[in-house]
Amino acid sequence: MCAVGQVKMATWDMHQSSGNANSKCHCEVGAFVLWQKNPNLWVLELVVSVCKIGTGSNGKVAWRQSSSSSSSSKGPPRPLRRFFQGLDPRSTANLFLNAICVREKTIKDEEYFILKLESSIDMLKAQSTTNLEVVHHTILGYFSQRTGLLIQFEDTKLVRLKSPKGDSNVFWETSMESMLEDYRYIEGINIAHNGKTATIIYRYGKNIDYRANIEETWMIEEIDFNIYGLPMDCFLPPAEFEEQGMGC
Repeated sequence: MCAVGQVKMATWDMHQSSGNANSKCHCEVGAFVLWQKNPNLWVLELVVSVCKIGTGSNGKVAWRQSSSSSSSSKGPPRPLRRFFQGLDPRSTANLFLNAICVREKTIKDEEYFILKLESSIDMLKAQSTTNLEVVHHTILGYFSQRTGLLIQFEDTKLVRLKSPKGDSNVFWETSMESMLEDYRYIEGINIAHNGKTATIIYRYGKNIDYRANIEETWMIEEIDFNIYGLPMDCFLPPAEFEEQGMGC
């Protein structure tokens, strides 16, 4: 699969100190290109303003690289979150395969059933490191009872950063809510062509109180499937990860 789209991002940073809150807003526009060969083999390039971010997975390791930093993800590679925003129905179906139906809800005269997925203890441990512990990870999917399509996607994750001295910890809590719209059939596959994601990042502990709100609106301009001739070299990790023995 190859998908090309536009994004518009707005961010609000809020710092809390001495009872005073200071916030500032930034708005940027950009574009992205996404290549996928299977759920764990993908590459995404995102350019917003003057910042370029590349992220990908070669089936063994997932990485993220920008002008300011590079990092790899611990644990087995996972599908890109953007796949669950209406781009890859197969990944969505696999994600909620073992989910539990927790309730039904009516939104704008439409009936939905809500599936809930909690990451297992083994998965949380696999993603944790010596200095970082994934405390919990919860996902909710709102599916239309009429069409079966995913209309709303919620993702909440809590991470604890361990202090080297063991005297205090810092927590990062990330909550995301995506709304999916404008489903269209492309070669028999129903793809959401528009959507909006609201993210709240909250950091607290060790006399730190920081909150950031990020709102992303995206639009798919072009998408195609069964593209031939895409070499495996396109999914190789950056050189520094290969040098660390994390490449193919």
